[in-house]
Amino acid sequence: MLGHKRIPSREGGIEIVVEELSTRMVALGHEVTCYNRGGHHVSGREFDAGKPDAYKGVNLKSVLTIDRRGLAALTSSFFAAFRVAFGKYDAVHFHAEGPCAMLWLPKLFGKRCVATVHGLDWQREKWKGGFASKYIKFGEKVAVKFADEIIVLSKGVQNYFKQTYGRETRFIPNGVNRPEVIEANLITENFGLIKDSYILFLGRIVPEKGLRYLVEAYRKLNTDKKLVIAGGASDTDDFMNEIKALANGDDRIIFTGFVSGQTLEELYSNAYIYTLPSDLEGMPLSLLEAMSYGNCCVVSDIAECAEVVEDRAVVFKKSDETDLRNKLQMLCNDSELVRKYKSEATEFICKKYSWDDVVNKTMELYRGK
Repeated sequence: MLGHKRIPSREGGIEIVVEELSTRMVALGHEVTCYNRGGHHVSGREFDAGKPDAYKGVNLKSVLTIDRRGLAALTSSFFAAFRVAFGKYDAVHFHAEGPCAMLWLPKLFGKRCVATVHGLDWQREKWKGGFASKYIKFGEKVAVKFADEIIVLSKGVQNYFKQTYGRETRFIPNGVNRPEVIEANLITENFGLIKDSYILFLGRIVPEKGLRYLVEAYRKLNTDKKLVIAGGASDTDDFMNEIKALANGDDRIIFTGFVSGQTLEELYSNAYIYTLPSDLEGMPLSLLEAMSYGNCCVVSDIAECAEVVEDRAVVFKKSDETDLRNKLQMLCNDSELVRKYKSEATEFICKKYSWDDVVNKTMELYRGK
C-alpha cells in the first residue's frame, strides 16, 4: 500500500484506513507492506514518532520524500511506486488521487493495481488553481485508464466517475470500530472540560471543513456550551491563524491542537454535540467515530455526510451559517432531543459500517473477483 503519509499515525483519514486494512489483512495471514513518507508529521515535528520497521505485523518502509508543501505526496509516491514495481507483490493498492499518477509504473511490470479514491482532492481549496490541482486531476485520469479496480467511498463520487469517464467503480465505504466510552480526566485537567459542556469539532484545520462559518455561527449562540476545535493544521499555519483570529475575543472557544490517544477518546466520549460542517469530504471517518461514541451529530447536507447519518443526526444546509446557528441553538435548548440522537447513534453506525466487511470486499478485488 502507498499514498498515505505514515502509519501508525492519525494524520488524516487515509492513514486510519490504511492502518485498519493492513493490520486486519495481516491478522488474516497475508503479508502486507506499507510505504510510509519521510519527513515530519503534518501537524509539526513534535508529533514525529520515529521510523519503525514494522507495526502489528505490517512491514513498514520509508521512502525518499521532499518534505515541502505540494512535493511530499508527489515525491514519496514516485519512489514508492518505483520500488513496488520491482517488488514481489501480488497486488498494489494506491490511496488517494495524487499518488495514482504513478500507478502506471507497477502496472507496466504486471502488478494488479487497485486505487481507492478517498475524495476528489483536486477540489480542495489549498490546491485550487495551481500545479498541484492539475497533477491530482492527472492522477485521477491515470487511475481511470490503468487501475484494475477503483474503490470509491460515496455514491456521489461513484456517479462522478461514471458520468465523467464512463468508468465503473466499486463502492466500498469505510468502517468503524465500537469504542469504549471513557470519563473526562485529561480534558478536564488540560482544558477545563466536563461531560456535556462543549460542542466538538475534530478534524484537520482546513478551509473545506467549514470552520469559518462554524466559528461565526457559534459566536452568535446563546449558550454556556464551549466550542472545542480539535485538530492540527495541514501543511500551513495560515488557515489556523485565520480561524484563531475569527475566534479572538470569545474565551468560550478552545483550540486543542492535534490530539490522539486518551485525549482524543475523552473528547469524543464527553461531547454534548459533535459537528462537521464540511463543504467537501471523501467519507469522513471522524463522523463515523463520533457516532460510534454515541454522539448527537450536526452535519452539512453534502452527500458524503448525509449518506452516512441518514435520519440519525441533524443536517443543515451546506455553507449556510444561519441554518447552522439555528440547528445548534435548537439542540443547546433541547437536551432531551440531544439524548434521543445519542441513544441511537452507536448501534446504528456500528451495524452500518464494518471494517471486517471492508477488508473482505477489498481482498476480493485483489483476487480479481
